[in-house]
This record gives sequence, structure tokens and C-alpha cells, in this order.
Amino acid sequence: MIEVQPIKAFSDNYIWVIKNTESNHCLIVDPGQSEPVLKFLSEHNLTLEGILITHKHADHVGGVKEILATHKVPTYGPHREVKNWAEHNVVHGDELHFARTGISFEVMEIPGHTHGHVAYYSSGRLFCGDTLFVAGCGRVFEGTMKQMYDSLQSLAKLPDETEIYCAHEYTLSNLAFANAVEPDNTDLAEFTLKAQSLREQGLATVPSSIGVEKRINPFLRCSEAKITQSARQRDMIIGSDPVDIFASIRRWKDEF
Repeated sequence: MIEVQPIKAFSDNYIWVIKNTESNHCLIVDPGQSEPVLKFLSEHNLTLEGILITHKHADHVGGVKEILATHKVPTYGPHREVKNWAEHNVVHGDELHFARTGISFEVMEIPGHTHGHVAYYSSGRLFCGDTLFVAGCGRVFEGTMKQMYDSLQSLAKLPDETEIYCAHEYTLSNLAFANAVEPDNTDLAEFTLKAQSLREQGLATVPSSIGVEKRINPFLRCSEAKITQSARQRDMIIGSDPVDIFASIRRWKDEF
């Protein structure tokens, strides 16, 4: 049986552990720190089979070298960002198979946050790093607004039940912005109350799902009239093209 658990890192990062409860083998996604990973592996008597990396930022790769010092496993990362932390470079459409953990992934290239950002998709689960967040999306650091918009749209085409394992606990701040963009969204209001309750209990708001995000996330809904209207109230010079709307609300979020 496959289970996914978070390891908390830094102030708001999630390092994801994908483990097989029968074989005690596992994969690690985006280990920005080594200490919490090594502690988790030891405490749970897990054997590491591989490391998956979505992009090059230090809070996603900073722990790789120290983990590899004691766990000689293959590492996988985007072909446009491969450095000394990724043994295998992956491209869009690649399939990765991990026999001991018992799971396979399809690689999706989703540039925007960085030039080479990738996601790892296995039926029902998406590990998307800093591209799609609960009720939000990542900043556009290296790519273009159109690249980020297209990447998000490609993720939105996945089945609604797909669980989204993003790399940060940004949910409450994302929800505050989403409610500013769309204050009359009842699904959003309901989800906000749920997320606030989870955080008050010290629990993670991740994973979300594609179906939920298509109802509450303004960055996935830039072709809808209410999102367009809200964006144009703030920026009257923009047109109604969804990419322009996305760029407008992304800039708005940067300043929020």
C-alpha cells in the first residue's frame, strides 16, 4: 500500500515521503534539508529507493548531497536544471518506475517558476513543487507569464480527483488573496473555514485536489467572467485574454 507523508522543513516547506507500507521502501521529493529526512527514515525504518526533484531552488535541493552521503540512491531532476544534485535528467513524457516502492510516475514539464520546473504524476497523485499551490500558484521567476499559465492549464486537465502535493504551506495567505479576487465565491468561503480549522490544529492543508482547485483557485479560472471583472477593476488597461488576466492577478498577488 502506498502512503504519502510530509516532512516539515524550514518555516513552511513540505518534503514528501512516498512509502510502501509493505516493503518499507520509499521515495523522497524535494529534500531541501537533510536532517529531518534522515531522522524520518531512521525512525520509521525505511529504505530509500530514490530522490525526485522538481526544480533547482535551494529549499528543494539543499539536503540532497548529505542524504546521498549515507544513502546511495538515484536522483532525478529536470534536464534544463541538472547539476551535481541530480544523476538522471528527465524530460516531458518520461516514465519512471520504482519496483521496490511499487509506484510509477510520468514526468510533466511545467516551466514558469523556473525554466526547467517539472512535476511527477502518478495516477491520483501530483507532486508539483512550486507551480500549483492550494488556492494559488508560484511566482514567475524565470519563465514567462504565458508559460506559467500554460503549465497551470496542463495540470488542470488532470482528473479532478488527482491529489496535489505542493511544496509549501502557503494556503492561508493564498486564500486571503483569492477571497480578495472573488469575494462572492461560496466554495472558496467554505474551503477557507476548513483550512483555518486545520491550521489551528497544527495540521497541513495539503493535499488539495484538481477538482477543488478548479473551484477556488483564481489562477486556474482566468477565463471566467468574475475573475476577469475583478482583474480589470484594478487594471483597466488589460484586455480579456486569459493570459493577460493571469498576468494581471499574478502581479497583484506579488504586491498583496
